[in-house]
Amino acid sequence: MYSDRVKKKTGLFAVFLALLLLAALTAFAFSHAGRDVSEEGAAAICETVRRSALQCYVVEGAFPPELQYLEKNYGLQINTEDYLVAYDCFASNLPPTIRVIARGK
Repeated sequence: MYSDRVKKKTGLFAVFLALLLLAALTAFAFSHAGRDVSEEGAAAICETVRRSALQCYVVEGAFPPELQYLEKNYGLQINTEDYLVAYDCFASNLPPTIRVIARGK
């Protein structure tokens, strides 16, 4: 009788541990999936800014001095709530350095 109770408690404990492990793995998977989406979004924004700057260079003969110029004159829209964009144009005849970072939430 006593051994049946011990086996029953051990079995319940094993099920509890398995469910706990499953919940932890699910949370881990969801956190990494969100990070991958943020990184892909940042890469897409970087490429869009780069293409807009190149379009400005082709049309006007110079890269824009600041990001706001692209937003005003070329219709560039950036999700500034989720991403931080650093745009650094050293000279008007050299392509700008563009860095996009996903903001943590």
